Amino acid sequence: MKKLVGKVTKEEKNQILSLYERKNGLTELAKIIGSNDDIYEKMVKDMGETSLNFQQWWNDMSTKYNWESTENGNWEINFDTCEIFLINKDCDCCK
Repeated sequence: MKKLVGKVTKEEKNQILSLYERKNGLTELAKIIGSNDDIYEKMVKDMGETSLNFQQWWNDMSTKYNWESTENGNWEINFDTCEIFLINKDCDCCK
């Protein structure tokens, strides 16, 4: 089930969009360079920091806006509208 639970500002959306794009770029880079390259360790460190910043954004925004949450759910952002949705993985409609 996908439920609208809030909205963020364009500035806040741009923050998570930047982290999202960086995270995806680093994931693709990891596939290309493999673990034998010298740059791999730097990439892994950057990926860890980016992932922490990504999660921290979600934590900060959920606290700020008091979004509804569920134990097995996660939030998703629509980058076009800045809307935040709760995705509940336990609902019957998603099985």
